[in-house]
Amino acid sequence: MANNTITFDPNAGVAYGVNLTINTGADFNSTFKILEVDRSDFDLTGYNGSSQMRKSASVGSTTIAAATFTVGFTSTTEGEFKISLGSTETRSLKNGRYVYDILVGSASTVYRIVEGNILVQTGVSSAPSSS
Repeated sequence: MANNTITFDPNAGVAYGVNLTINTGADFNSTFKILEVDRSDFDLTGYNGSSQMRKSASVGSTTIAAATFTVGFTSTTEGEFKISLGSTETRSLKNGRYVYDILVGSASTVYRIVEGNILVQTGVSSAPSSS
């Protein structure tokens, strides 16, 4: 089941805003279900996806991604996919705010379907000791 259900209008082409939180050192994933304006499933058959996060999207900011998410389609006909990072990847992230987006496309059609902020949080506790 998707934890982010969004409505996307391909004619408008406006990305839907979703803010996320990543805990460093933990596996991360977030699932999405895309609906058409009429609330029917957005068919992603034949689509590919890509997603990255960066410290900033402003003019003159670095073009190096802080992380590149794995985008996996869980049900193309029902418009469902997830983005994920493994614990090794999240461990290397620095605490703070980032921006991200998710692109989906097929052939010559590409949509920036989701965008938002990501808050990366580092823990303050150490691992429990075994007794």
